[in-house]
Amino acid sequence: MRLASLLAAFFLFITQALAQTSAVNAPRPNIVYIVADDLGWKDVGFNGATDIKTPNIDALAAGGAKLDQFYVQPMCTPTRAALMTGRYPFRYGLQTAVIPSTSSYGLNTDEWLLPQALKEAGYDTAIIGKWHLGHADKKFWPRQRGFDYQYGAMIGELDYFTHDEKGVLDWFRNNEPVREEGYTTTLLGADAVKYIQQHGKKNPFFLYLTFNAPHTPYQAPKEYVDRFPNIEEPTRRIYAGMISALDDEVGRVVQALDKAGLRDNTLIVFHSDNGGTRNAMFAGVMADMSKVKIPCDNGPYREGKGTLFEGAVRVCAIANWPGKIAPGSREDIVHAVDMYPTIAGLAGASTAKCKPLDGIDAWGVLAQNTPSGRKEFVYNIEPFRAAIRDGDWKLIWRTLLPSSVDLYNIKDDPSETKNLAAQYPERVAAMQKKIEELARQAEKPLFLIDQFKVVQHGMHGQPVLPTDEDYSGVETP
Repeated sequence: MRLASLLAAFFLFITQALAQTSAVNAPRPNIVYIVADDLGWKDVGFNGATDIKTPNIDALAAGGAKLDQFYVQPMCTPTRAALMTGRYPFRYGLQTAVIPSTSSYGLNTDEWLLPQALKEAGYDTAIIGKWHLGHADKKFWPRQRGFDYQYGAMIGELDYFTHDEKGVLDWFRNNEPVREEGYTTTLLGADAVKYIQQHGKKNPFFLYLTFNAPHTPYQAPKEYVDRFPNIEEPTRRIYAGMISALDDEVGRVVQALDKAGLRDNTLIVFHSDNGGTRNAMFAGVMADMSKVKIPCDNGPYREGKGTLFEGAVRVCAIANWPGKIAPGSREDIVHAVDMYPTIAGLAGASTAKCKPLDGIDAWGVLAQNTPSGRKEFVYNIEPFRAAIRDGDWKLIWRTLLPSSVDLYNIKDDPSETKNLAAQYPERVAAMQKKIEELARQAEKPLFLIDQFKVVQHGMHGQPVLPTDEDYSGVETP
């Protein structure tokens, strides 16, 4: 038995080494990293949607890797932080909620971000779309964090047509406010196409294309809503229109890569920042959602955004690179933190300036379905709740009194219907011990600190975005 285990470990090492060597020897790819916002797991065709059509996204899935166990954080800001740092958000205080539009904190500037690593390796870097990692001080903005070019929103929840929240404009190009007409999804897609057309084949590029669709408020042009006359529920029909617009722009980006002769050397990644919203409490602040039927569908997975159940963190995801990624489903676990070392490895970028990464290089999984070796990960660590995964086992521990513990075998029960905590007390105790160890490493949630200040000082509720006069001394690369 021991010999068999040693042989299995040896062959795993060899296959991973070969996959990584192949990646290093290949030409450095362009990377188009597309993130949707609050997209339900089953709201794309490749995961079984029947009433919503996503032919362009489905084509990428059919020709690439469909990642069946791709995990993110429960909400927007934490997931984006995990992608940019390769580290779990509990390590730097962004594990709880999103950064409110009225708040002044952001992602710590001592974190070495993915665009910084890629830029140092000779990549051109661009963010087109939503940032949501700090907005009240320009030191947190994308142009100060490694992006050569920026276009889109700093906060994230905004009117799709006026590009503002509560009357405050949240639409910028290279740190300058932009007032223009148009539907945000269409504008972002058009800008991405323009970026690809103008870039050509000089340096490789990293394009972080982060749509705010289909996040609330639920808004879509009439021509997109009219595509779905068979959907009777009005909010679901609008939501379908939003996803259809998103799919159209993904198709235009792929077409632009084809026309520019870049498609064969471009890695495209697509996933949602968290699962679809299932609770009005997590649906946003711009409209009263209490009387709206939430339209998102997370398929077999329990609950949605903001929780620690699978519906919040197990999201629709694909990776596509013609000739480099073999088509098919991937059962192995890949977490958002893994994308930093994976992309850095493909780009030949150093991670020496990073703080210790939680991510591992998952290129073998993406390319050839080679096991990554990842058997555990952290769903989240917060003062009032936490969850971790160990093999097939998942523990959710809510520490507020009265405390509660859930234990699920995710392989056998992906819908989390059978709490097995009472049957396996020793396993529960061991996983709780691990959570305690992680909690001692955690930074205090900046959201909770910030909200305490709001309660204590009665701060105002208007979005906070700096003006040029406020931060005229901040340098723009």
